[in-house]
Amino acid sequence: MDASKLNELKQFVEQCKSDPSILSDPSLSFFTNYIQSLGGKLPTSAGEHKAKSYVVDESDEEMGDPENEDHKKGAAEEEEESEIIESDIELDESDIVDPDNDEQQQMGDPSVEVTEESRDASQEAKSQAMEAISEGKLEEASELLTKAILLNPTSAIMYATRATVYIKMKKPNAAIRDANAALEINPDSAKGYKSRGIARAMLGQWGDAAKDLHVASKLDFDEEINAVLKKVEPNARKIEEHQKKYDRLRKEREDRKIERERQRRKAEAQAAYEKAKKQESSSSRRAGGMPEGFPGGMPGDYSGGMPGGFPGMPGGFPGMPGGFPGMPSGMPGGFSGGMPGGSPGGMPGGGSPGGMPGGGSPGGMPGNIDYSKILNDPELMAAFQDPEVMAALQDVMKNPANLAKHQANPKVAPIIAKMMSKFAGPK
Repeated sequence: MDASKLNELKQFVEQCKSDPSILSDPSLSFFTNYIQSLGGKLPTSAGEHKAKSYVVDESDEEMGDPENEDHKKGAAEEEEESEIIESDIELDESDIVDPDNDEQQQMGDPSVEVTEESRDASQEAKSQAMEAISEGKLEEASELLTKAILLNPTSAIMYATRATVYIKMKKPNAAIRDANAALEINPDSAKGYKSRGIARAMLGQWGDAAKDLHVASKLDFDEEINAVLKKVEPNARKIEEHQKKYDRLRKEREDRKIERERQRRKAEAQAAYEKAKKQESSSSRRAGGMPEGFPGGMPGDYSGGMPGGFPGMPGGFPGMPGGFPGMPSGMPGGFSGGMPGGSPGGMPGGGSPGGMPGGGSPGGMPGNIDYSKILNDPELMAAFQDPEVMAALQDVMKNPANLAKHQANPKVAPIIAKMMSKFAGPK
């Protein structure tokens, strides 16, 4: 036996040992059936790996990748991460009041021309209002200040003073409207910032209140502003820290979501690549025959015959001296008197008795056979799946004289004839 072909056969056997899934290739069914017919058992992994067969048909492509499905399931479970629920903050809300929803107070018309007389009258109304405030007559004071504002709508101090009255009356929204009007006229009105800061604190708007009071303190510091800040700042700080904490948690959650999406897309791209690679590999194997490194078929490219016959079939068609005797009427399919290429009753190619023709060693296979024609013949491959046909072929291989008893079998005879026609090689 040729040493190089024997080495190739050994390599094929080693591949079968390292990756039993090779034996699940449909083109090797005749080989696996023969092994089983001799009482041999296929490795369990050969059956387990059928889902990963090198031959990929449409049904394989439609099946999902279990590993990819597990990844998607895990990602879906992660995406069901519970929403972040903010905890309560312990704040000092002892000075908070219910918001006032009264009709908006009367405001001045800034387009009105203010004369010297109206300015003096406005100042007089303000003086009366201050006196009413000292006497606790807040409603009267607010009315007098409204009169003063209408007489001089361009005075920021008039609005800021009325805002202080509304604060005393527990009307923070009205106070905020007057404070805003004062700051529109004079953006540096310390009294405007002070009134608005206190009013916002009354509504529990701690952050905004702290900002206004700090500005008022810088413009015109007084003890009242400092006293209110001592109550406002702790609440404002707690809210700020709370907000930072949950902003960070939301960002971390969003980052995890983005990372999961990135991993999902990466996995999909990898799966698509592996699928395309598998399809390309499958296509090349369909065209060339055996998988994993035997382009063009089995080792040796079948030129000169299989080394020692089919793997697992020692000696090929052993001991067929003088051909297939006992064929007085010839093989079915028109080979009367023997096989073509030799004397009647002999095998083709002029091989010596006891061996196969074509220059092969005794017990070998013919040297001019294209075995891919056998492996790619659907009828032969289907017949090799039939235990009855395989039993008949094995019977003939053991003793060529047994061919006579199978010639009457309509299932076996045509298959043998077809194989013999392919053994004849190209004409």
